[in-house]
Amino acid sequence: MIVVRAVTTGDIDALVALAQETGPGLTTFKPDRDALVARIERSKRTIEGRAAPHESGYFFVMEDSATGDVAGVCGIETAVGLDQPFYNYRVSTVVHASQELGVWTKMSLLNIAHDLTGYAEVCSLFLSPRYRAHGVGGLLSRSRFMFIAQFRDRFPDRLCAELRGHFDAEGTSPFWRAVGVHFYQIDFNEADYLSAHGRKSFLAELMPRYPVYADLLPEEARLAIGKTHRDTAPARKMLEAEGLRYENHVDIFDAGPVLECHIDDLRTMRESVVVPVVIDESTAARLGDSEGVAGAPRALVSNTVLTDFRVGTVPGVAEGGAMRLAAADAAALHVRDGDAVRVLALTRNKQG
Repeated sequence: MIVVRAVTTGDIDALVALAQETGPGLTTFKPDRDALVARIERSKRTIEGRAAPHESGYFFVMEDSATGDVAGVCGIETAVGLDQPFYNYRVSTVVHASQELGVWTKMSLLNIAHDLTGYAEVCSLFLSPRYRAHGVGGLLSRSRFMFIAQFRDRFPDRLCAELRGHFDAEGTSPFWRAVGVHFYQIDFNEADYLSAHGRKSFLAELMPRYPVYADLLPEEARLAIGKTHRDTAPARKMLEAEGLRYENHVDIFDAGPVLECHIDDLRTMRESVVVPVVIDESTAARLGDSEGVAGAPRALVSNTVLTDFRVGTVPGVAEGGAMRLAAADAAALHVRDGDAVRVLALTRNKQG
């Protein structure tokens, strides 16, 4: 079974190897062993209630429980911008008009903003190319919302997600080339690295002091504003299905879109239920036989244990006030007969 679970210290070697597979622009998951060790320890402190509000964050890995292979990662920051400013560009509109000349123009402005301070953030989503044909991308992305729904009191009212922006065929950001490089005088990857490791003072020292007129940028850079990286497009689709929306905030480096919503409006918050487990091999076998059938009922199922949180996708849905599981699936989720689980109904064509 493929499960998403809380990260442990023993995952470090697998995480370093997995991070080598990422490309530019994934700020929060770099192949830096020390940084990853610190991320693991921070997640442990957060779960144990020992992390200060400004450092609280969770980190999860996707694992094939049969082989132990770590196939992906994802994370949640509890509240951004409490320690160091959380910068974005806010895309706004300005109108210039002259009745005397009969001229009326509407232009887009990019203003530095801290509007998302205090939001929770879903981040660090990466799935190895080795698993992208296995249909598990939806599990990896949605696992975070199952965690938020189960432990709602640990999160604020609003949530955001910064998505990787557009890169051209040469692997460079047109927006960075047109804007960022002129102010920061370093390449994208170096700026990205410094930001990822908390060294953000250079942003405040060097960023534009005044709004940037998007209409004055080269066409390629202008069209990149709010555009998602091709590898991140499936993740955006899943986030939008969950209820997040683009509200005219973009990343200051590559102009990738920022999606946001009220946490209580998330689909998982509204539709998931908590029910007891019934281990039933006969029912599980019957449902398992339908796995190859388009539209066959499926569900995300998680346990309800903070210190050992696990979530996976199983055949069937909650019925009669219970969730029937095969013994192997129950073991992978670390639940026993009668334990409580959270269940979110899916269909095969929506799972991703």
